[in-house]
Amino acid sequence: MKKTALLLLSWCICSGVAMAGFDGPRAPSLAPTTVQQALTMRDDTVVVLTGHIVHSLGDEKYLFRDDSGEVIIEIDDEDWRGVTVKPEDLVEIVGKVDKEFMERTKIDVETFSIK
Repeated sequence: MKKTALLLLSWCICSGVAMAGFDGPRAPSLAPTTVQQALTMRDDTVVVLTGHIVHSLGDEKYLFRDDSGEVIIEIDDEDWRGVTVKPEDLVEIVGKVDKEFMERTKIDVETFSIK
């Protein structure tokens, strides 16, 4: 009986440590960026944009607009996760600047949410 109790106590202590997480300073959150600013940033820079998805361009590409301008964004079909967005919906997107040789700068969207 003592062995069982000791084993159970050891398991509880070990499992508590295993399920612990980090409790300390967090990385600073990204500041919102305008489309105009994003277009001047380096390739693979992470940006946060707030504006409207105006319309679909086909092939997972969409026209995104904020008060400073427009940019093509790319949202993979699986990243929609059943969410429907209308042109009048204000959305926040987090993505990476995608600069390709001889092509327009795009934003490859990682996540988005309706504001």
